[in-house]
Amino acid sequence: MKNSTIFIITALSGFLAVTSCEDFLTHDNTTNANQETFFDSDKAVAAATAPLYNYVWHSFNEKFYYGMGDGRANNITARWSPYIYPYTNFTETALSEGLEEAWGSLYSVVAQSNYAINNIRQYSGPQVSEAAKIQAYAEARFMRGLAYWYIGSLWGKAIIYENTAEQVNNSVVPAHRGVDVIEFAIRDLEYAAVNLSRTASNQGRVTCYSAYGILSRVYLSMAGLTTEGAYNGTNIATDFNRGTRNPYYLDLARQAALKVIEEGPYALLGNYGDLFAVSTTNNNSESIFQLQWLQGSTDAIGWGANNPMPAFFSWSTMVGETNWGNATYASYDLVRSYDKRDRIRRHYTIATVGAEYPDLNVKNGGYTYNETESGYEEKCNIKKYVIGKIDDNGQSYQQSSGLNTYMMRLAEVYLNLAEAVLGNAASTSDATALTYVNLIRERAGMPALGSITYEDLRYERRIELALEGQYWYDLVRRAYYKQQEVVNYLNNQDRNAGYEWDETEESQYAKTGDGTGVAVATAANLVLPISDVDRGRNPLLNNDPVAYEFGEKEVTVSDLFN
Repeated sequence: MKNSTIFIITALSGFLAVTSCEDFLTHDNTTNANQETFFDSDKAVAAATAPLYNYVWHSFNEKFYYGMGDGRANNITARWSPYIYPYTNFTETALSEGLEEAWGSLYSVVAQSNYAINNIRQYSGPQVSEAAKIQAYAEARFMRGLAYWYIGSLWGKAIIYENTAEQVNNSVVPAHRGVDVIEFAIRDLEYAAVNLSRTASNQGRVTCYSAYGILSRVYLSMAGLTTEGAYNGTNIATDFNRGTRNPYYLDLARQAALKVIEEGPYALLGNYGDLFAVSTTNNNSESIFQLQWLQGSTDAIGWGANNPMPAFFSWSTMVGETNWGNATYASYDLVRSYDKRDRIRRHYTIATVGAEYPDLNVKNGGYTYNETESGYEEKCNIKKYVIGKIDDNGQSYQQSSGLNTYMMRLAEVYLNLAEAVLGNAASTSDATALTYVNLIRERAGMPALGSITYEDLRYERRIELALEGQYWYDLVRRAYYKQQEVVNYLNNQDRNAGYEWDETEESQYAKTGDGTGVAVATAANLVLPISDVDRGRNPLLNNDPVAYEFGEKEVTVSDLFN
């Protein structure tokens, strides 16, 4: 990890000011406009994009990554956490905790990506190579594109802009349509795919294959948002229950996934548990893109480069330096969803009664869940990202675990490929899709499939990527063309249901009571409200979104795949 983060430590070189998200458009540019040359070397340009790997994502990572990706999707039950339960219960309002913070964090990524692009373009001296500038532009556009995919998926609209300084001076502007936001993200990511290097310029940096991987995800979104052919501003899907997706983008998703799989340097880790083990999590062979957090106490490395997420999952003073996760559980719906044979993935994802974890409480011989400590409810706390205390691993300080955050790993690309191949069919026996899905299942100790249905993929995506901030976006993507099916599914998940250990049940847990406080989900709950704070600053956010005017595409399909 130390080697992987050297480039980040020196990154805040003056021009890329990472400010508070109090106003998502207030990100002061500290470049001296009278200075003819600000970047005087390729190294200086590379340092300028380094904060895009951590600082700007910090608020998103701390709570919203899992609060929305898993809490909203009902992988998590946290009845007392205001950054989770309103979203699980479908009772959030424009005043709910976390909305302003999440919107602001994602726009911090956009704003600082814009600053990187525009300032490097304007203030680079003759010593800076064109290759270094293009690499930096591509990194920034990768980050901006991914941030816009999140914004478009969550809110269904966004303010698209490419010059932060100009936008700060004119911040009261209308939002753009969700489909345009996804198209903008695609164009950024396509630029990144054809311009990023094939190998990482430094450990943890994104490559062209990182961009192709994210494209395989975003093309699947676009397949549901559009009708036939490439997006042209008018072929926007309006029937959200039509049951089919645009084959054009399904094929692009297939090609992008194959690009990663066949040409990229990635390989599945042999053991599922190694994905979240201290020695093998950061920048491993399966990682396509991780947020790069520093190791050390927050006093030493500063707030913003640390990963505090495990503090919100750790349930005891024996398993974490900070332990705010005692009442944050895997939902009953997730617990009961595990196939009884799927014990490997369950063990490393959620803690079940009697499960042994030698990586926790090491000096006392390990930790057995609900036995080493008594008096806990016989539910399931979250194990992923919980790696113990500093005595256990030498790196877990308070609110600074030293673990990177997965934003995409190879297993997801395998599943994206299979989803693209399945397309609009009820099932597929395509040999390539089966090969890669079965590699994931083999690692999990699960039997091979002979054909693949949507339900097979839904199960694999949910279980393989549980607590990695993904499941809500899978459901949103499905709702672009099977909306009522998704709404019905959301209303049949036994949200907030009580449960306890019962070995007579197939899942080893029995439901003990219905959940309370949960509203009936409707199509309106598939997007989030924009916070009152941000709507107060920009009243035009209350209006219907408008079309974004695109220029000519910079990258063609031929550029991407030939």
